[in-house]
Amino acid sequence: MTIMAPRYRWLVRGAFLGFFIYLHFFALAPFRFILLNTFLGYIPIEIAFHYDQKQPPAIIFWLLVILWLLFYPNAPYLLTDLFHLSMLHPYDPTTGLIRFNLHMWLAYTNLIVAALSCTVLGFWSMEHTIQAVIVRLQLSETAITKSIFVILLTFLTSVGIFIGRFLRLHSIYLLLKPTQFIQPLLAMWHPRMLIFVFLMTLIQLVIYVCLQLFKQTTPNAKTLTKHTQQ
Repeated sequence: MTIMAPRYRWLVRGAFLGFFIYLHFFALAPFRFILLNTFLGYIPIEIAFHYDQKQPPAIIFWLLVILWLLFYPNAPYLLTDLFHLSMLHPYDPTTGLIRFNLHMWLAYTNLIVAALSCTVLGFWSMEHTIQAVIVRLQLSETAITKSIFVILLTFLTSVGIFIGRFLRLHSIYLLLKPTQFIQPLLAMWHPRMLIFVFLMTLIQLVIYVCLQLFKQTTPNAKTLTKHTQQ
């Protein structure tokens, strides 16, 4: 399993906590929403840290997986927040060039850091969840099995992104007011929605495959030492 060492877990937790504190005090309007969206995007990452904690009982494990599935779309959802950069009017109307405005670039940095950290670590949580489920169900960990899980989860995640972005229904509302989800969910299925879901699925799969290629083609320290000694 893709288990993250405890020291790296605490590093991730500390980094996100520091980022939350920074956003709370220094994020400027109209970008204060980054704090809430980043916090929601961090939840599935934290949940994934607990799958391998002393092999939890089956009911606890599956509750964690369900909670992860409900909150995971919030991680890649932050990629769609990048559209909010248009509120900064980045192009100079006189020259047509991007403006050199530090307030604008600070907001850009906040959005990029939030989107990249939640998306990349969200993919780690997805892979860790998949492997934990495969182990729990005693399935063979083949490339086909893993690929089926990845495609299915990225598709469901894209549906979740559509729900959050266009129906404005957040994951937390599903727990607090589940009856309000039924009618909008039944009415949302139409060709344009499916095209959006396909595009978001494609974006996620491209990022995921690139990360996998990077992981597979980057030699570890042992491999480097072995080649050096030859």
